[in-house]
Amino acid sequence: MTKGMVCAPQPEAVEAGAMALKRGGNAVDAAITCALVQTVVDPMMCGIAGFGTMQLYLPDQDHHGFIDFHTTAPASATETMWQDQIKSQARDGFGFILHNRANESGYEAVMTPGSLKAYAEAVAEYGTFEWKDIIQPAIEHAEDGFVIRPHVDEFWSAANVMGRMSVVDKLRDCPATKEIYCDENGDTYPVGSRVKNPGMKQTLERIRDGGAEIFYSGDLAEEIASDMADHGGRLSLDDLKNYKTVRAEPIWGEYRGHKVSCGQPPGGGVMILEMLNILEHFDLGAMTHNSADYIATVAEAMKFATIDKDNLMGDPAFDDVPVKTFIDRQQAGRYADMIRSGEKANVIRLGEPEESKDTTHVTVVDDAGNCVSMTHSLGMPSGVVSPGMGFMYNGCMGAFDPRPGMPHSIGPGKRRFTAMCPTIVFKGDDPYVVIGAPGGTFITMGVLQAILNVMDFDMTMLEAVAAPRFTANSNTIDVSNRIPHFVTRELEQRGYPVVRNPFSYVFAGVHGIRMEDGDRGRRWDGGADPGRDGIALEV
Repeated sequence: MTKGMVCAPQPEAVEAGAMALKRGGNAVDAAITCALVQTVVDPMMCGIAGFGTMQLYLPDQDHHGFIDFHTTAPASATETMWQDQIKSQARDGFGFILHNRANESGYEAVMTPGSLKAYAEAVAEYGTFEWKDIIQPAIEHAEDGFVIRPHVDEFWSAANVMGRMSVVDKLRDCPATKEIYCDENGDTYPVGSRVKNPGMKQTLERIRDGGAEIFYSGDLAEEIASDMADHGGRLSLDDLKNYKTVRAEPIWGEYRGHKVSCGQPPGGGVMILEMLNILEHFDLGAMTHNSADYIATVAEAMKFATIDKDNLMGDPAFDDVPVKTFIDRQQAGRYADMIRSGEKANVIRLGEPEESKDTTHVTVVDDAGNCVSMTHSLGMPSGVVSPGMGFMYNGCMGAFDPRPGMPHSIGPGKRRFTAMCPTIVFKGDDPYVVIGAPGGTFITMGVLQAILNVMDFDMTMLEAVAAPRFTANSNTIDVSNRIPHFVTRELEQRGYPVVRNPFSYVFAGVHGIRMEDGDRGRRWDGGADPGRDGIALEV
């Protein structure tokens, strides 16, 4: 048996990952087992037709790197395809609302998926189990069906969020999707209901027996491409055949004497490092946690990083993304001086709506020192299920800027920025905090605050992920409902617009594991965000 810990938002998936460790698998085996079960029991937060990024620290294999599996725009996508449909931009700067909703729901919203290829490559290169043993727990969960948890129901039942199309409307739009997830009245099933999806089981069995490549170049790929062509989708067989993951070295930073490793663009790792560089100029630990001084200081760092992301971030395969500018310590010092002088950063937005949060995460460590932190997603789910296949496709075209000539404009083969930032903080040469989160553009802000909570306020991992959070992806500071009104009144007196969210746990769903030396050797301290339904399970 391998000892270790698994932390994720879905208890069923965490248990499957933990059982992989108990059967002698390593952290990679456990992480991918967990991820595949997540695709079954939380089918709109992630899926085999989704995307993500994975940090692998594997000292027993002398490997530390990333598998980046962001979606790519189909070859037939063009800069001008939606320029006459623009309604507004999201307030947090991620995605646009179109009059025809084609970037949010339906076949046109689908980009070339990378998740299944990344799962299979990780197992083949770094795991110890056979592929069939990795995927079998997901098949068993698909056969049993999954029970609707409170967070799934909350996600389904949410009304239009600041202009976004509601999830239930997406589920009703596609007949094959509606058949799985809606009753005879077109309503989603309530908490505690068991949802059966035989098409998912059959698809996973085909992938078990034929390998992941049948999804990209085999008979399953041909069926996917045919369904896309029949319904006006842009994803083609050539798009699937040509998809490749991207391998990358970590980008390194430092905070309070600790090394920090994050991922390359188009992920959000450089934002984490930039914000930490700015905030290292302040004695945050001397401030009262979540006081007006603390929130204003951290919020300004968030805003400066957001402005740089909006202006400088693109797909490095297409654009010159100045990573050194993001993590430049002298620039961080200038930003810190501006914050100290009372200057407020100005984040420019077109329109008001907010980005969807359709993502999940898994963190795993094992007793060999191996660490995996993986964030994966459907982006904003398209609502599309091909008849008989069971899985939902990503809706990632909604993340592009439909205006031509912009850093985030649509382009064939292009990847779009996401805030995904699986991160490892090291104490000396050993991993100390392994962390990540789902939550749209709130991901970087949630992960940042959890790191600060551990590093500056000496919180346990559970305390760090459970503490009240705020975010400043725009000029407005959004706060969770557990931040006191006397604090927000002081912020308003300082000239900050403040919006209070009705939820107590909000702004990403941070999941992490902290590793410390104890009397009996190395021990793990896990924290699953209470705003989701997950657990941290040690075996």
